[in-house]
Amino acid sequence: MRQQDVFKAMADPTRRAILKRLQDGPLTAGEIGAVFDITAASLSHHFAVLKRADLVRTERRGQYIVYSLNSTVLEDLARLLIDLFPSRERAGGKS
Repeated sequence: MRQQDVFKAMADPTRRAILKRLQDGPLTAGEIGAVFDITAASLSHHFAVLKRADLVRTERRGQYIVYSLNSTVLEDLARLLIDLFPSRERAGGKS
């Protein structure tokens, strides 16, 4: 996981919304794009950033590209954040 790519991808509200839509399962680019009021070129850019960060995986099914979450990277990101901001109990302090 390249942390810079992940944080860049997560910084944008549209990309976070795309990831949120993928929580319920894989979707085609068209299914994802149908809920956003942006151009196909802008949507393609968002997909490229998410793929570069390895937050989504793609699979070609005929003429469609299907996107799904890469939960491994999201789990690694969660661990990183937990390590950056340890709870008081884990840090040896009192609540």
